[in-house]
Amino acid sequence: MSLPPLQQLPADLVSAADYQRYASQYLSANAQAYIDSAAADELSHAANLAAFGRYQLQTRVLADVRGGHCRSELFGLQLSHPLLLAPIAYQKLAHADGERAAAYAATAVGSSMLVSTLASTPLEDIAAAAQAPLWFQLYWQPQRELTLQLVQRAEAAGYRALVLTVDAPLAGVRNAEQRAGFALPPGVYAANLPEQQPLPELETGQSMVFEGFMAQAPSWQDIAWLRAHTRLPILLKGILSPHDALLALEHGVDGLIVSNHGGRVLDTVPASLDALPAIAGVVAGRVPLLLDGGVRRGTDILKALALGASAVLIGRPFVHALAVAGALGVAHLLRILQEELEVAMALTGCRTLADLGPDVLWTPHGKA
Repeated sequence: MSLPPLQQLPADLVSAADYQRYASQYLSANAQAYIDSAAADELSHAANLAAFGRYQLQTRVLADVRGGHCRSELFGLQLSHPLLLAPIAYQKLAHADGERAAAYAATAVGSSMLVSTLASTPLEDIAAAAQAPLWFQLYWQPQRELTLQLVQRAEAAGYRALVLTVDAPLAGVRNAEQRAGFALPPGVYAANLPEQQPLPELETGQSMVFEGFMAQAPSWQDIAWLRAHTRLPILLKGILSPHDALLALEHGVDGLIVSNHGGRVLDTVPASLDALPAIAGVVAGRVPLLLDGGVRRGTDILKALALGASAVLIGRPFVHALAVAGALGVAHLLRILQEELEVAMALTGCRTLADLGPDVLWTPHGKA
């Protein structure tokens, strides 16, 4: 049985890992199976975490970093730190206030949130709860009309950008969820979509993958259509290939999120951080890059930015914090990560994010 969220934070909640440890007491087994699971053998999920450990930082001493900060700006958002909440579905699994609490907390401490199409709260209510603008994460719908309705609702509610997830045209094979028999509990559902979403109709012998879900999946032509139907910046989330990054630029995309979906879609793909340098190389600063996957420390943020990201997303850690202490937990976690980032910046001689580059990463014999 899960416990009610904390109203006061215990002294030993000092890191993202501590929130994960506590969350097991506050999440139901059903919710934990959904939030913490990944695809198949969960190797890509593990790789996301391990990738940051392969990079070491190069300290610099006697640097004058007085007046330093980690403020940043993205698509008109003024951020206290280059850290946003990733789009996570069904946040009411973790807390009764769900996405409303997370959005309120993020914007209250100078961050922002990517609101999922599969949010368990209407996107308008989430925007109303926030203290600053949000971004909307879009899952392509089987009919363009439904997709356009979501886009128009996001525009009307004041969202500042659209983030189209392109790496999950169908769900991954998440064995941990299957073993647990995960099911959405009463009262938790995709509040932004029609209640009835029938499966594709197939003829005998047809594949649900190829003739079903993939027949309804978006293509590059749909990216061009979306670009023509919205005034908002468009980011593609789920890019791991430099070739796809270049195609995205050709289709007028305004930003890219390098992500393997937290390892939840296809197992044994590379860690997001490992894919970042090659993508940063071909994009060459033409659009902002964000990194999603495995961020647990301020030093992780520093490493991602040193390798070419403009900002990072966190997913599971903030849902753990939400489960433990609601909006208070999410705000506290973001403060922890910001302070860790500031410490790492100061000790590597970086006064602002503009000072960050590959030279903050240690290499043998000082070679780049």
